[in-house]
Amino acid sequence: MDPREFRGGEDYARARDERDPLAALRDRFLVPRHGDGERVYFCGNSLGLQPRRVRDVIDEELEDWAKLAVDAHFDGRRPWYSYHEQFAPSAARLVGARPSEVVLMNSLTVNLHLMMVSFYRPTAKRRKILIDGPTFPSDIYAVKSQIAMHGYDPGEDLIIVQPRDGEHTVRDGDLLGAIAEHGEHIELVLLSGVNFFTGQLLNIEGAARVARDHGCAMGLDLAHAAGNVPLQLHDWGVDFAAWCSYKYLNGGPGAVAGCFVHERHGRAHDLPRCAGWWGNDPDTRFEMHLRPDFVPQLGAAGWQLSNPPIFGLAPLVASFELFDEAGMRALRKKSEQLTGYLLFLLDEINSEAGDASRVEVITPRESARRGCQLSLLVHDRPSELHAALDGAGVTCDFRPPNVIRVAPVPLYNRFHDVWRFAQVLREL
Repeated sequence: MDPREFRGGEDYARARDERDPLAALRDRFLVPRHGDGERVYFCGNSLGLQPRRVRDVIDEELEDWAKLAVDAHFDGRRPWYSYHEQFAPSAARLVGARPSEVVLMNSLTVNLHLMMVSFYRPTAKRRKILIDGPTFPSDIYAVKSQIAMHGYDPGEDLIIVQPRDGEHTVRDGDLLGAIAEHGEHIELVLLSGVNFFTGQLLNIEGAARVARDHGCAMGLDLAHAAGNVPLQLHDWGVDFAAWCSYKYLNGGPGAVAGCFVHERHGRAHDLPRCAGWWGNDPDTRFEMHLRPDFVPQLGAAGWQLSNPPIFGLAPLVASFELFDEAGMRALRKKSEQLTGYLLFLLDEINSEAGDASRVEVITPRESARRGCQLSLLVHDRPSELHAALDGAGVTCDFRPPNVIRVAPVPLYNRFHDVWRFAQVLREL
């Protein structure tokens, strides 16, 4: 994206909002207040805002519970028995999958463990797991525990591809080269789609291709990618993926997570897995006392364990409606414009500050290599700057020791939000 397309000044930001075809979506969300106005909310990478219709959807489920009780499993306006199934088409569009390849269930790390039961089956020769760094702590804990549970040593069998010294993001060549170099000993490549710390969008397609060429299983943690960047999991041949729903998908705190299993595994009944009654063939699910053996249903739904938590899924009814209305292509286009505009304004601020510049962007500048988030490395009093931003009505988050993550989300953020953030930063 050419920075020359942007201009400074509040009038320019307001004019961009007036021309924005997605602008009306902002009013479909509840934005926290600051004084007499709204906060600049740039924290959708941590917790998305609440769609206004969420309360109505939850009230409808409460009403069905009150009026129908157990009969709401089949007679409710959105029957609870098949509640999870309504999300499959929308979730499939978000991650580039077929509806049978996705299911909403559990939480992110639980799903990663369930997937590793099936796709991390180490042998004496092929037992390593390769991940990218910096890595979200829960992923580190999960993969180390999986290695140890199989009797191997995480200190020897975990490969972390880190940025080079003096750099902040992983080079594509280093990542793909590491997979190729260690491929005969790697059982699982497990990557973040978008890195939680730097905001880097990884070369998923390339990594999946190299992993497949070397006989490695390929999995993804899409916590910061689902609803943020376009994905094509089916076409890329990824074996499995998992994601949370409370960040860019606006499902609310602790929302039910998502899971993808490629269709080539969906019919593999002999694939090891943890079994539970909701993963069983739905035609015989209530004949459990007559059919004691687990027969998984086809597709990703065969990895379910328990019946869906209705109140944990209900907010996604409202959120997925908005994604389907907007479409990921339009959202991605606006996202690139928002982050491009933010980069333009940050460059202006740093140019004005000269040698006194306090902020360095460590997220890739190329729009194709980032999502909504820009990570700012703050060289002087970072925690104090973050506190001052909050006090001035800007919500973003701080990762010790010195990174502030800023995420303008195209569903509900405006160009004027970006301008306001830059003005506050300039004043501070």
